[in-house]
Amino acid sequence: MSSFQIGLAIAGGVVLVAVVAHSTWTTRKNKPRQAQDLPPAEPMLEPMPSAESLLREASFDTPSMQSSASMPSPVEEPSGFAQVHQPSSDAAPFEHRSGPSEASTQPMVSAIEIDTRPWSDGPAELPTLEKPPALDALIDVIAPIELDSPTSGDAALAVAPTTARVGSKFFTIEGLNVQTGEWLPLRLGQRYSAFQAGMQLANRTGALNEIEYSEFVMKVQTFADATNGQVEFPDMLEAVARARELDQFASAHDAQLSFTLRATRAAWSPGYVQQNAARLGFIPGVIPGRMVLPAPVVGASPIVVLSFDPQAAMAEDPAQSAVREINLSLDVPHVVRTEEPFARLCHAARELAKAMDGTITDDHGQALSDAAIRAIDTDLRTLYNTLDARDLSAGSPQARRLFS
Repeated sequence: MSSFQIGLAIAGGVVLVAVVAHSTWTTRKNKPRQAQDLPPAEPMLEPMPSAESLLREASFDTPSMQSSASMPSPVEEPSGFAQVHQPSSDAAPFEHRSGPSEASTQPMVSAIEIDTRPWSDGPAELPTLEKPPALDALIDVIAPIELDSPTSGDAALAVAPTTARVGSKFFTIEGLNVQTGEWLPLRLGQRYSAFQAGMQLANRTGALNEIEYSEFVMKVQTFADATNGQVEFPDMLEAVARARELDQFASAHDAQLSFTLRATRAAWSPGYVQQNAARLGFIPGVIPGRMVLPAPVVGASPIVVLSFDPQAAMAEDPAQSAVREINLSLDVPHVVRTEEPFARLCHAARELAKAMDGTITDDHGQALSDAAIRAIDTDLRTLYNTLDARDLSAGSPQARRLFS
């Protein structure tokens, strides 16, 4: 074999080794990052920094730290409020509106300096969720049922409608408990001196309509006849008008914010996402690919929700599943303001992006400046105050039912 052939063989071997090495390096580089086998870390929830310090530290201007709130503009004729709507800093008083609220057309983000007051200003308090949601004339149409004599809960339950909804609206019957004198859900072994039936006026699927009201009347009348009660129904046209006004208010004052965290280089495994989120206080949700930052009150809505591809979470070998983006979301009307949810959303996004080498964007890859983030903070204060003034404070049972 000539020296030329030997040289070609050596060169070919070097090239082959280089190709194998490059392939191995590329495979290792593109392999989803795995959770490290480390002792469990204490969740970083307490002590919680102030909202002002969280927003001050949440810099989203750098190339690896972009952010945006996903807030589509409201539709012109809201028949419900399933889509995200924007809070406005100049919301009008709560007069009856026959069309869409002017407040709903105002931009969510504007060049405003951040308010330095604490987020906990205002009358909102942590919700108490020890009892099931009660009927409330603010968001329900209520039909009283008078009885000639007290009736047992056993007899009432035997003839009560089995559904908790009429159409898409919450529906229930309550009894005036003889012993406590309170309106409570029907229970076995109790006695009631009167009943009242109620149905929700509006929710995110839309306002109560004439068909739903007619079904409500049929169900309640059947129950009243079976219990020898006399029922008095509110005027249908008045109830429907109230429902539309409430739906228009809710459409103009609904807000759902979200950040999308995308992997900058290597993808993440589900375990890697879960491990980093757990260090910030997130716990697994019921749905695969979902984690929540829980509220301190059992049964309350989570403060922030983290979600990623559920198929990756349910894969036979999750370690080999590649997660390239996660979503952090806040349903504003569902979380009490004293929990400072927007500040905690920003804090979680910043810490996860830092720990996982991710970039924060909206669903379209658009970024917001620090000034825009602080403008959202300012506008959310106005939204919370508006909900408080309407007796629909964020996180209250009434607000959670209305914005559902």
